[in-house]
Amino acid sequence: MRIMIAVLSIFAGVHPVLSAEHRVPQDHKTIQSAVDASVGGDTILVSPGQYAERIKLKPGIRLRSAGDDTKGIVGLKRAEATVLDGGGRVGNSPGVELAEGCALDGFTITKVGVYDETIWKKHFDSKGEELGDEEGAVQAEGTNPAIRIRGASGTVSNCIVHHNGDVGIGIVGQEKTKTAPAIQDNIVYRNMGGGIGVADGAEPIVRRNVCKENLRAGIGCRNANPVITDNACFQNIRAGIGCREGSQPVMRGNKCHHNRRAGIGIRMEGTAPVVEGNECSENEMAGIGCRDRASPILRNNVCRKNKMAGIGCRDGANPLIVGNECRENEMAGIGVQSKGNAIIHGNKCLDNKLIAIGVTDGSTATITENELARTGGQPPILAVKDGSTATIRGNRISGGGVAAVLVQGHANLSGNTFTGIGEKQGNAVWVWENSTATISDNTFDGYRTAVNVGKATVVVSGNTIKRFQGIAILVKDSPKPSHVYGNSAVSTAPNAKAVEIQGKSGIVAENAISNEK
Repeated sequence: MRIMIAVLSIFAGVHPVLSAEHRVPQDHKTIQSAVDASVGGDTILVSPGQYAERIKLKPGIRLRSAGDDTKGIVGLKRAEATVLDGGGRVGNSPGVELAEGCALDGFTITKVGVYDETIWKKHFDSKGEELGDEEGAVQAEGTNPAIRIRGASGTVSNCIVHHNGDVGIGIVGQEKTKTAPAIQDNIVYRNMGGGIGVADGAEPIVRRNVCKENLRAGIGCRNANPVITDNACFQNIRAGIGCREGSQPVMRGNKCHHNRRAGIGIRMEGTAPVVEGNECSENEMAGIGCRDRASPILRNNVCRKNKMAGIGCRDGANPLIVGNECRENEMAGIGVQSKGNAIIHGNKCLDNKLIAIGVTDGSTATITENELARTGGQPPILAVKDGSTATIRGNRISGGGVAAVLVQGHANLSGNTFTGIGEKQGNAVWVWENSTATISDNTFDGYRTAVNVGKATVVVSGNTIKRFQGIAILVKDSPKPSHVYGNSAVSTAPNAKAVEIQGKSGIVAENAISNEK
């Protein structure tokens, strides 16, 4: 029966498609002539050499450098030895343009456009502050990537893309066309745009690439939804990974360090990435920064030793910040400012030089079940300032300078555990002038004063206070009556007092003190 079907198929004009292998320069003098002679399913095998041409592929073709996967100095040896040279001139064509279903494997692509070391150095020194938003960005007018993928799916792997005059690898979607290539195991550096740029609805998988020293972000996405995983992005002039204009990518397992701006930067309303399990360290700005009404989910990331915040959000950003570790950053572990609105849950903010969590400039935050600590230093562990509002519940707070928590705005503190470090520890909660606070059901251990209030209105109830010195709860000159009731204080100090109210008072009752050791 099978023989009969095969015979009938032949007579019906159905012929099996046989793939062919084309060798350059053995069979074809140029790569483009080999492409022109190929059909879908064919492989073009290119021997080591310098090829001064720009390539436009056809659907379904595999273009590969000859050789095995032996490692070289920068990438694979075969990629280092097989070079597509764009000539260092401006033009309208990319170094390589992919078509649907193509594979590009193991080439160096360089000198597509003009690389200018002087301009690169200028922007490196200024951290990219003088770069226009559209300058060198994928999808900008006149963009000419070294490798272009437009409205097609395929694979780019094991390539070395460097010293080009624009974006290294540019992926741009087209209407009614799925653009979902795999961009993997490439090394992309010293390009005059971003390293890898994704725009206009494209949905590539971008994984295991090294993107360094590019003029803009190592990897950038605009109005696109890539999956960005396990890449190394470092020493780029802007962010390691940048995300804006309504993009909703997944970023997971990336290492972003020593970038001139943020490790991961997120901007603009409607931009809502999932940023999970990344490591962002020693960047010149924040480890992860979000702004301009962006709404990211930031989960289980590690942000260490960044020059600004570990995680920073401002200008109306609305992040969900869960389960991250922010350690040893130069400013805040987590900072919310300029009318930001954050949910901050289950994070560890440890030994940040300025503050563990700061909520400033009219911002709002819900801060729950975090571990916040610092040894030494004068700033507070947690600050709510400049008329900001915070709910602070169920956190473990250790140490503090002038205060563990400073309130210059509006705060509700409940169910937190405060632990002082050393005999000179100051206030646990310090509430400043013109502020309001409700402080209930917390445990304070080892502070000179648990609650210190000056010219503010408070309700302080149900707290347990141990190892304090002098006055456990001190309220001075409240503009409205403050209520202090149901608190329990334990101290060995001979002159210790549970409560002292100076000025207006409301309900002051059932506050107990004991001298138990």
